[in-house]
Amino acid sequence: MAESGEQSEYSLAIDAMGGDRAPDIVVEGLDIATERHPGAKFLLIGDEAKLSVLLQRYKRAARSCVVRHTAEAIAADTKPTIALRMRNASMRLAIDSVAKGEAQGVVSAGNTGALLALAKIIVKTLPGIDRPAMAAISPSARGDVIMLDLGANVSCDTRNLVEFAVMGDVFARTVLGLTLPTIGLLNVGSEESKGNDTLRDAADTLRKSHLAPQFHGFIEGNDITAGTTDVVVTDGFTGNIALKTGEGAMKLMGQLLRQVFSAGIASRIAYLLARPGLDRLREWLDPRRYNGAVMLGLSGVVVKSHGGTDAMGFAHAVDVAMDMVVHRFNDRMREGLGKIGALRAEGPGGPRDVAGVGTKDGPGIGGISPLATTG
Repeated sequence: MAESGEQSEYSLAIDAMGGDRAPDIVVEGLDIATERHPGAKFLLIGDEAKLSVLLQRYKRAARSCVVRHTAEAIAADTKPTIALRMRNASMRLAIDSVAKGEAQGVVSAGNTGALLALAKIIVKTLPGIDRPAMAAISPSARGDVIMLDLGANVSCDTRNLVEFAVMGDVFARTVLGLTLPTIGLLNVGSEESKGNDTLRDAADTLRKSHLAPQFHGFIEGNDITAGTTDVVVTDGFTGNIALKTGEGAMKLMGQLLRQVFSAGIASRIAYLLARPGLDRLREWLDPRRYNGAVMLGLSGVVVKSHGGTDAMGFAHAVDVAMDMVVHRFNDRMREGLGKIGALRAEGPGGPRDVAGVGTKDGPGIGGISPLATTG
């Protein structure tokens, strides 16, 4: 890894062969992203013969990319344990380039479990981080909301939740541009007495930390879509269920609207009248706007694009990664972790056993569960 402040040769390494429609949508997505980030330099890793043809078509991407050839790719159904042994796969080489300091981050639309396992083992966590967390942006009534963890850690202790709050705070500042993002702990009720010891201890710690002015307290499930807080912190088990429930609710809403507006002639006329508003709603809820789940807490930027996205969605994942690189996400993470570390050092007078609570790895490799949070 490049030291803090040291410039890497490439802004991002791109797994060109990961995803349902790779490498076509990857290169087209980079062409879109390059228009937004003209100074970026991408290390594009994959089959050189296929990529060369595509780069002849997408001139902006061609000017910003350097191709590194490999014919090997990790399939969508490859188990993480097998992926770890595929040393010449495009995803593996992209992650290796981050670990070596060649690139500041990686974007892949490939196998989620493989990416999480490889990233944690090869890129490794930042000093002071017990476990990385998967985070993503979702819509709410008051604007975009960041939620973590979304499946990387099935069970969490107090320390994990506090660290997730620090990660979420920095991510909201970096990607959403918020000055003082509000933070909530997802619970079964908003009262201070609700929840288990882990949640109550995490809340106590946050109230004594540098995040105290931003800490809202406990929030409930309906607060996620209400936008009660900018950052929603929870364990990966609960977060993944909440994420999938929200996705299912949005799909159901779309299906019901189609049924309503196709029920008869009057309904079709009503659709024509409502179409401008429905188009705005479709644009607001477009999943491509929220593509790009991020593995936070690693010594490099790691962004997972949905495997089934199109070029516009992949470009958004690149946007998220570039925002983190440009705005020095990891440097700011180290600053936040330093403040939490000072709080832990208070000893018996500080929060109860924040650093000493035992961790319990969930299923998967190194505590990472290959839950399909991003497809």
